[in-house]
Amino acid sequence: MSFRAHLASLVAAVACVPSAGAADGAPGRSLAFNPEEVRAIVSHGPWPVPWTPDRSNRVSGSPEAIAFGEQLFFDPRFSSNGAVSCATCHVPERQWTDGRALAIGLEEADRHTPGLLNVRLNRWFGWDGTGDSLWAQSIRPMLDPREMGMSERRIAGIVRFDRDLACRYREVFGAVPSATDDTGITVDAAKALAAFQETLASGRTPFDDFRDALARGDRKAGARYPESAQRGLKLFVGKGRCNLCHFGPNFTNGEFEEIGIPHYTKSRAIDWGRARGIKLMKASRFSRLRGYSDDSTGATAESSRHVELLWRNYGEFRIPSLRNVALTAPYMHNGYLATLRDVVRHYSELDLNRMHLGPELVDSDGAAVDPQIPTLLKPLRLSEQEIDDLVAFLETLTEKKPQSRRASVATPCRP
Repeated sequence: MSFRAHLASLVAAVACVPSAGAADGAPGRSLAFNPEEVRAIVSHGPWPVPWTPDRSNRVSGSPEAIAFGEQLFFDPRFSSNGAVSCATCHVPERQWTDGRALAIGLEEADRHTPGLLNVRLNRWFGWDGTGDSLWAQSIRPMLDPREMGMSERRIAGIVRFDRDLACRYREVFGAVPSATDDTGITVDAAKALAAFQETLASGRTPFDDFRDALARGDRKAGARYPESAQRGLKLFVGKGRCNLCHFGPNFTNGEFEEIGIPHYTKSRAIDWGRARGIKLMKASRFSRLRGYSDDSTGATAESSRHVELLWRNYGEFRIPSLRNVALTAPYMHNGYLATLRDVVRHYSELDLNRMHLGPELVDSDGAAVDPQIPTLLKPLRLSEQEIDDLVAFLETLTEKKPQSRRASVATPCRP
């Protein structure tokens, strides 16, 4: 039997079995899902996804590079004041973010610190997609004057003259650090940082168990999933159409969208989002379009090569994964929304007039009048019960035993 035929048989079996009685909102009752809903739900797995190395990074997946990158990640010497490391903002105990609305390195930044769990699955990196690889994105905060404030020369100098780091560099890259190539050492350090960050992954969630039970037609196992979460899941793939942007095993399409969040920074400057990111990526010495990529075929640079700046990119920001979303408040690119319930209510009461469409393009129900308007969004007009249910579902995307990883104690490198 083909996979498609097998899935169709599962869909029919699951959709036709009646629900068993149980207390509302509690485990013990499995709702009926129609074939379209089943297909949509099953598409959010399986989890975890298989490992694939980054071909633009020759040390992706290397155990030695992972250990070296972890050491660099927690080392505050790679900041101009010797007090800020990557882990200052990406705190392991806080899901590799910091719990602040806006990141604080050497100074306060304009954007919220994104979490790093499952970051290897991203297509673009940073809120605006300035980085087209994880290693390119890892260079940016080290050189940013408000984050870590370093120069390539200072980064390279630390790696060259610290005996242990120089030893680890040679172990990973097969040669001692160059005496003259500051940029090359900086890029290599970023590739080791990327190798470490690729290992940061979230575990399985109650949703994953329900999804797998649904895929195999196991209603008894599926009934362990709270009924409120099941109702929220129906809203997620149905009325809410949330899965148009938050789809696949990682609950994101990895692209960018304008969602009606204010674009002004604290200094009242405009944050242009994706439009700025495209310009910076195209101009960057470290994009996959330049010579520091290790992919000789150029295949990994296709998306970078063909992306074009469009008027709609102004004010767009990257659509994040929803995995562990209940643990990563506040939300949005600038921490504008404090709670998960605030996020759901935002989409329920969405004001398209705040999305650069203009009042003449929005009808009395808040929907775009012109079908050519490039937005998938419309106000969901959810009831309080529906908001509760959607939040209940989103909370089940949290891994069962959230990890609390600290820096491991590195054994001395042997020359």
